[in-house]
Amino acid sequence: MSLNFPLLLVIAVAVCGLLGLIDLLFLAPRRRAAIANYQGRVNPPEMAVVERLNKEPLLVEYGKSFFPVLFIVLVLRSFLVEPFQIPSGSMKPTLEVGDFILVNKFSYGIRLPVIDKKVIEVGDPQRGDVMVFRYPSDPNVNYIKRVVGLPGDQIRYTNDKRLYVNGQPIAEQLVGTEPGTLGSAELYKEKLGEAEHLIRKEMSRYRMPPDQQWTVPAGHYFMMGDNRDNSNDSRYWDDPNIPKELHGMVPDRNIVGKAFAVWMSWPEPKLSHMPNLSRVGLIH
Repeated sequence: MSLNFPLLLVIAVAVCGLLGLIDLLFLAPRRRAAIANYQGRVNPPEMAVVERLNKEPLLVEYGKSFFPVLFIVLVLRSFLVEPFQIPSGSMKPTLEVGDFILVNKFSYGIRLPVIDKKVIEVGDPQRGDVMVFRYPSDPNVNYIKRVVGLPGDQIRYTNDKRLYVNGQPIAEQLVGTEPGTLGSAELYKEKLGEAEHLIRKEMSRYRMPPDQQWTVPAGHYFMMGDNRDNSNDSRYWDDPNIPKELHGMVPDRNIVGKAFAVWMSWPEPKLSHMPNLSRVGLIH
């Protein structure tokens, strides 16, 4: 069972804040009254007794101590920046397994935590953005892919592994080769919108029927991994619980934010392989 961390964080902040409010309105006045009563009966009063009467209940003390920290974390994580770790190689060579990334939570609008309702419009995803979103078939799972299709776009992927948007081939340039799963893999420089980035193609591997075409509905986006033949993305999603015309599409309500930087890399989280900063930089 997956934990709903945003919900747990909101509950923790609410509980700690409630404890502080109860103390402010009810418990603290009682402590002050008890001290005043004691000082009226005993002169001079013993400081040890005064300190004991003024001592906050342990639960209240912990709640008031944790509240500012948890509140800051909630604000940062919900409205500004959220960290993620890359679990798979679907975005190679842009992102590697074990990369720790930062995601801008306000690039595509301010959303309320937990319910993810957009309350302030800021901007929309652009073609070429690297975006984190909740998987349409299981919103508890976060995915990261590149935005390929915007609302209204016609997307086509051919048997020679070429990407077309609105009938126009996306420009790509071969820059090198490397070992692949079943042979060699080729690296290309691709330009999607204003974003120039590398993509990877396995030349002896093809997972889907040729010449597939999709139309992106309003309020949805078509996503692909940069590791084109090793990516579970919009080309392959087929959920019987979702209308056929929405297969493969990411609705706006599932957007988490725009990935913009790698801040650490830890491919093998164990003592013999410590985190490193070799891949720190902006994401293109």
